[in-house]
Amino acid sequence: MRIVVLDGYTLNPGDLSWAGLEQYGTVEVYDRTAPGEVIDRIGDAEIVFTNKTPITQKILEACPSVRFIGVLATGYNVVDTKAAKDKGIPVCNIPTYGTDAVAQYAFALILELCHHVGEHNRSVKQGDWAACPDFCYSNYPLIELAGKTLGIIGYGRIGRRTAQIARAFGMKVVAFDEYPGENNEEVALVSLDELFGCSDVISLHCPLFPSTEGMICKENLNKMKDGVLLINTSRGPLVKEEDLAQALHSGKVAGAAVDVVSTEPISPDNVLLREENCLITPHIAWAPKESRQRLMDIAVRNLGAFLDGDPENVVNT
Repeated sequence: MRIVVLDGYTLNPGDLSWAGLEQYGTVEVYDRTAPGEVIDRIGDAEIVFTNKTPITQKILEACPSVRFIGVLATGYNVVDTKAAKDKGIPVCNIPTYGTDAVAQYAFALILELCHHVGEHNRSVKQGDWAACPDFCYSNYPLIELAGKTLGIIGYGRIGRRTAQIARAFGMKVVAFDEYPGENNEEVALVSLDELFGCSDVISLHCPLFPSTEGMICKENLNKMKDGVLLINTSRGPLVKEEDLAQALHSGKVAGAAVDVVSTEPISPDNVLLREENCLITPHIAWAPKESRQRLMDIAVRNLGAFLDGDPENVVNT
């Protein structure tokens, strides 16, 4: 059986092994695949794995041997799932691998906005402390989290884990979710407007749906507290970046930290690049080695379950 991985570099830049997949057939791994190369590279393969390389109806029609599509991520919008379903091809994603990693990273961003550790380290090393007449100084206001309110938008696995960390810091936590499940924790489930109005820090952990696209917009930013901090480790299009840039510039939003943007890699003219009080990192919240190993392991299990006749994590049933 021929197995093709279209864009394996992000998952495995060389520190993991593809041996789990190799037990099922001949594996061809491409670091990256351009749109015009997809059909030739899939060819007569039965099994295809993709991360961000689109698989369209046209590609599926040109590659009739495909029996299974594995997405090496949670988001699966790169695959035409309806076209795959019409052809009887299950599309399986990886829903749970990054819970701890992303929640940890969300707090790394929160703490960086509160303390600017990197900037103070840079300042010391360029000689500012040695030249200071006092025993300490700060280049930015420092913020204590205890007693403040964290608003979590999207109260799934990652949102819940983030809430647990927040409570360990002594924060109050409120959450909003379009489809809230059972809540046995010390978290108040509130309306979105209530969350905007009471939160000192807002962290986005919701999927990108038509109902959530552009939810951080001028209208909703105006509902937030003056000086709010905004964190996005979820999906870039949740935020209208021009509106956020204006809110950062005016001080309505005291600071933002985003690991995702509307177009990735980031466009050189992205408006957030001009805002000094906006931290931007290159979509790495999910990417510790431990998290990537879990992703690899689940991808292998997804394929094994399909071959056993009982596919798991199917998103196009």
